Amino acid sequence: MLSYDLICLSHLRWDFVYQRPHHLMSRFARDHRVFYLEEPVWGANEAHLTMESRNGVHVVAPHLPHGADPVENQRALLDDLLEREECTDLVLWYYTPMAVPFSQHLAADAVIYDCMDELSAFVLAPPELRLLERELLSRADLVFTGGRSLYERKQRRHRATYCFPSSVDVTHFAQARGRHGVPDDAAGIPSPQIGFFGVIDERMDLDLLGAIANRRPDWHLVMIGPTAKIDPDTLPAAPNVHYLGPKRYDDLPTYLATWDVAILPFAHNEATRYISPTKTPEYLAAGKPVVSTSIRDVVHPYAENGLVAIADNPDTFIAAIDALLTEEPALRRARADRFLQTLSWDRTWSEMNALINEVLAENVEVMNV
Repeated sequence: MLSYDLICLSHLRWDFVYQRPHHLMSRFARDHRVFYLEEPVWGANEAHLTMESRNGVHVVAPHLPHGADPVENQRALLDDLLEREECTDLVLWYYTPMAVPFSQHLAADAVIYDCMDELSAFVLAPPELRLLERELLSRADLVFTGGRSLYERKQRRHRATYCFPSSVDVTHFAQARGRHGVPDDAAGIPSPQIGFFGVIDERMDLDLLGAIANRRPDWHLVMIGPTAKIDPDTLPAAPNVHYLGPKRYDDLPTYLATWDVAILPFAHNEATRYISPTKTPEYLAAGKPVVSTSIRDVVHPYAENGLVAIADNPDTFIAAIDALLTEEPALRRARADRFLQTLSWDRTWSEMNALINEVLAENVEVMNV
């Protein structure tokens, strides 16, 4: 096994929502030092770093004064970190092209771009993001994508692009099948419960949610997760819509256990054009029937394999939920379980790790010529 320090440059706070970076970085941390560098926290008196350990990962946060040059200061803080920690053999792992300006001077043994979203399509995306992604693609040794749609988009721009769709910790979410207790903040919610967990942002079809709540007041919509980049006042408000806020990853199976149907009520817009929702296989691992709008990476492979119902308007979405509430779930669960046997974060990490080791070995050979 080749030794290196992995520097992960991310736009996501480690403590925001437990997702793809957490699964992968915690696995890399078993064999390597992993430093997960978040975006800056603004308002400090002077520029400095904080570092805490999470699942073996060193989570590093730059703190900058208002008005400070973000590129110059982050470059200096990153250099200080690498010198203090005596990091020499580096693998740079990017989740955001916005980190390129303060890290491109580093001599890395390998550069990885794990593209989990088309960030340029999101609300408030910096205008320079597209240009910086071109620069990152020109420097990357490997490009990983979080779904088939992204793969088809990126593989035309980089010869070494590999599709690694959202995976799942089946054992973790399967706990929902045997849970009988009810979390305190969900104890008063009647059945049937129609549930969603994830970030509630511009990707959510709020009109669809509102219509379901209004037309079926006997159903209770349970929404778990933080609200981001949208006005909370625009969220559907009704007695049968329950916003429980963000929950710990470890606690999600307990909430899922009380749901009758899980939903993916995504809008069709630029922000959802290339998404591959991690929660799709997580819902299935929990044994829940699922209804989704026709997001491409949900239709293929999940709907095509009879694992998820697809609906795009209130009438068809409600009809799909009604059908799932009355179905015999054993056959669908068995089909889902067979499909999920092909997925695991351990397998995803292992295949990524093998590709990285190939690149490192090739680079060593080139240096020795």
